[in-house]
Amino acid sequence: MTDLAHVDATTVDSTTIVRVRGEIDLSNAAEVRDAIGAAVPDATTSIVLDLSDTAYLDSAGIAMIFRLAERLGYNRQELRLVVPPDAPIRAVIRLTQMDRIIPTHHSVD
Repeated sequence: MTDLAHVDATTVDSTTIVRVRGEIDLSNAAEVRDAIGAAVPDATTSIVLDLSDTAYLDSAGIAMIFRLAERLGYNRQELRLVVPPDAPIRAVIRLTQMDRIIPTHHSVD
């Protein structure tokens, strides 16, 4: 992973929680997408993308998440986001109306 972002995942039953820490921008969006794809087992039916520790998300990161949701949908896998109300990227999520298209929660719980 790049110095900008770190991706790690935990799978419990049929749900995989993928945490992204750092920044997602044009320089690493493809690498982050590939890391997320590699972290999600085929048997997973639900993916929780935890962006609680994501400090920055630009348009390339937004596009990457939309494409990820589309790809997972083809595989009959559901994507949900975690973005706390006080997260630095919350305004971008609202501005792009991503929270209306992809279910978005305040915490992993």
